[in-house]
Amino acid sequence: MAANDRDRFGEGLTILRELAGEEHPSVLDSFSDVAPDLGRFTVEFPYGDIYARQALTLRQRQLATIGALTALGHALPQLRFHINGALNVGCTRREITEAIMHVVIYAGFPATINALTVAKDVFEAAGQERGNADENTAETTGKGSGESRYDRGWRALSDIDGEAGEAVIKSLADIAPDLARYIIEFSFGDIYVRPGLDLHAREIVTIAACTALGTARPQLKVHVHGLLNVGGSKEEVVETILQMAVYAGFPAAINGITAAREVFTERAAAS
Repeated sequence: MAANDRDRFGEGLTILRELAGEEHPSVLDSFSDVAPDLGRFTVEFPYGDIYARQALTLRQRQLATIGALTALGHALPQLRFHINGALNVGCTRREITEAIMHVVIYAGFPATINALTVAKDVFEAAGQERGNADENTAETTGKGSGESRYDRGWRALSDIDGEAGEAVIKSLADIAPDLARYIIEFSFGDIYVRPGLDLHAREIVTIAACTALGTARPQLKVHVHGLLNVGGSKEEVVETILQMAVYAGFPAAINGITAAREVFTERAAAS
């Protein structure tokens, strides 16, 4: 069946209902008085076209969306909806919290603190029926192991990002060695090694955040390598970036796909 022959609205509405947890999502009526077509477009394109694609699960798509909206920092009502949607499709509170905390590396502490405040409100409103309220209390992996933050972080960076990540660190050695150390110790030694969200999911969140930011092309390329290095597929890379057309616009998605193409070409030439 050609794409234009599909019932895009019907398929999108089914997915939107699952995310919203209600039969009649509010977006259907929110703009009926001023821009009635926007409600239809919101169902057809994000959900009927993008979310309906099969290369990512709904859980993966929600974590990617949470990462992107956290990074953008200016879409807290939409972030609230998608945190609730993540709970509705089976993400745990811990996974949601870790996805938001992970973005502190890329968008900074204010964006992450604001997003976690929204998440806290959603969790409190959801009550005990969807997730364990105590599941966010686990300590960072590595505490008590005797391994330094630097050693733990360097090992994680090498395992995840490989030569691309190591090249970033080396490029800083002559001008900002402390920045290189902070990247290793905090980004990888503190954040990446935390339990609650596996490396595959962390790299999807990272690609979503870097694409949405639109100012992190070199870092996006490093983490495209990273997702592939931890077992992700080219299709997952493309789908994560494509989804950002919904949240960050088509230019951000086009630029992200161009960066991904370069990584795929580099890896093919090296193999």
